[in-house]
Amino acid sequence: MQQQSQALARISRVETSAERTGGTTGGEDLTVLAPAAAAALNLLADAVRRGGADHDDIVQALKAAGVHEAFVGVFDATSERVMDAVADPYDFDERLHADNLSGAASDVRRAFDWL
Repeated sequence: MQQQSQALARISRVETSAERTGGTTGGEDLTVLAPAAAAALNLLADAVRRGGADHDDIVQALKAAGVHEAFVGVFDATSERVMDAVADPYDFDERLHADNLSGAASDVRRAFDWL
């Protein structure tokens, strides 16, 4: 009988289509990178479904890998970009948008602290 692995997955690198095609013009293209990030998370979800690890091991693996900090980094960077693009930093609508993105980053941190 074949034994099921207790490891979730060991993904050391995800090759994006930009890397396969030699890059994109003008720097990193979010239309390429965002789907690559989603694909990596879907691979992780599939590994969790098929793996034999319990929920504590899964959460600890996610924390050790820094998955939550990666999400936080995306939200923080987006919030900073919104504020950098604003002509008037006191514009309520733009400030609210940036604050919501920053709040999403805090929510991700709190969710992982709670776990």
